[in-house]
Amino acid sequence: MRWNLRMKAAERGIWKSTEMRRRLAEAGLEISAGKMSALWTSTPTTIRLDDLDVICTVLQCEPTDLLIREPEKVAARTAPRQETKPAVGGSVVAPRFGQHRTVPPA
Repeated sequence: MRWNLRMKAAERGIWKSTEMRRRLAEAGLEISAGKMSALWTSTPTTIRLDDLDVICTVLQCEPTDLLIREPEKVAARTAPRQETKPAVGGSVVAPRFGQHRTVPPA
């Protein structure tokens, strides 16, 4: 997903994160300067739906205007991978999860 906050804000005449932060506060969403900076400059890994609702209200847009799908990136992640070849003179090592674990000290 691509985060499109700055472009949508620019379409509404909001050019600085401080102005966006002020408008969000007027709409009832108090955001710290650090969190606003992160939302403004990079794609958030998580966002509260209530916060997204206020952002969309302030920008007069829909969540799909802010979160843009990038199907080509998904396709690149799911592309068939080449099989791993064993190292010279050895075999591929596969982890055995949950087996042969020791008990922690008491």
